[in-house]
Amino acid sequence: MQRLQAYKYALRPTGQQERQLRRFAGSCRFVYNRALALQQARYEHGEPKLGYAGLCRCLTDWRNRPETAWLAEAPVHPLQQTLKDLERAYANFFAQRAAFPRFKKKGQGDSFRYPDPKQIKLDQANSRLFLPKLGWLRYRHSRDVLGAVKNVTVSRSGGQWFVSIQTERAVDPPIPNGGAVGLDLGIVRFATLSDGTFYAPLNSFKRHETTLRQAQQALSRKVKFSRNWKKAKARVQKIHSRIGNARRDYLHKTSTTISQNHAMVCIEDLPVRNMSKSATGTTEQPGKNVRAKSGLNKSILDQGWFEFRRQLDYKLAWKGGRLIAVPPRNTSRTCPCCGHVSADNRRTQARFACVACGFEEHADVVGAINVLRAGHARFACEVSGAVRPPAAGTHRSDSGTAQCRV
Repeated sequence: MQRLQAYKYALRPTGQQERQLRRFAGSCRFVYNRALALQQARYEHGEPKLGYAGLCRCLTDWRNRPETAWLAEAPVHPLQQTLKDLERAYANFFAQRAAFPRFKKKGQGDSFRYPDPKQIKLDQANSRLFLPKLGWLRYRHSRDVLGAVKNVTVSRSGGQWFVSIQTERAVDPPIPNGGAVGLDLGIVRFATLSDGTFYAPLNSFKRHETTLRQAQQALSRKVKFSRNWKKAKARVQKIHSRIGNARRDYLHKTSTTISQNHAMVCIEDLPVRNMSKSATGTTEQPGKNVRAKSGLNKSILDQGWFEFRRQLDYKLAWKGGRLIAVPPRNTSRTCPCCGHVSADNRRTQARFACVACGFEEHADVVGAINVLRAGHARFACEVSGAVRPPAAGTHRSDSGTAQCRV
């Protein structure tokens, strides 16, 4: 069994290397924006969209032109990978998986990728990495890299440069550990399992909200692009980086614990994007309870539900387990004892009391139990062929539920 895995480290470049990193990231951003502008111009003139090969010919022309000869100073493979990223962005747009590609902005998502492992040298004993036109770069060696190097991505976040090394290696077929469990996601309780175990929310953004607001207010009072403005902006970026790192660390620890102890995890297929939409409305039809909905949206996005599900998906696959996503409809209103469905069963956020049989339990535990039952039913449908099993790491479709009710 082949496993693809990425290892991310903080880089320790010299001053000259950091300047080169910024130049290379800027060259990739320039190529992406110029190619996107070219595609839009061709569309406006009724010409067909250029493919990757056609964009590569344009890239060669840009590197040879006197006005953009500085592109030749950057390695060509990362520039070509930028064109591949644009091609993938168009494919996702036409497949209705993402919005239309947008122009990249300096300082946001600066990164570039080396796809050829023959040009990459990794010296783990001395904590250094060789990349074309950059030389040997030092990095913080926090763990060993396992497997053969496939590609390397260099990125910048929070004012610091990172390197992500993707590898491929053969592993023994995994044997799942534990049984099946249902999982209910929430805000008061981040995750509640059907066996009664629950994980408290971290609320990383909420913890730093006051500090972030003060830093953003200080930034707004500075003259834009001045030296003090850059310092204030760096402080805001540092706070955002701290919030994201804390949330990511918590999600990794929680998803690792759950995937190690369970062979099958059933989870609700929550439409997070729709759940966190703004309720402001329009001038003609203004929204209701806008402030309360805004606070709810921040709390939902602060939990990182989609990232948690993504981590569970691949970690369970590594352990030989399986993630089953079920529709969330009526999971918190159905009595697990008698099956009675009513909104009156859940009068408060935490208390569930069936109006038919009198069964009482914590509402999140009831939701997790119902999710587990629906997951067993859906898994049986996937095995029998009534529902096509979704691909790992993708949004799980509910097609086929009419043939097999869960």
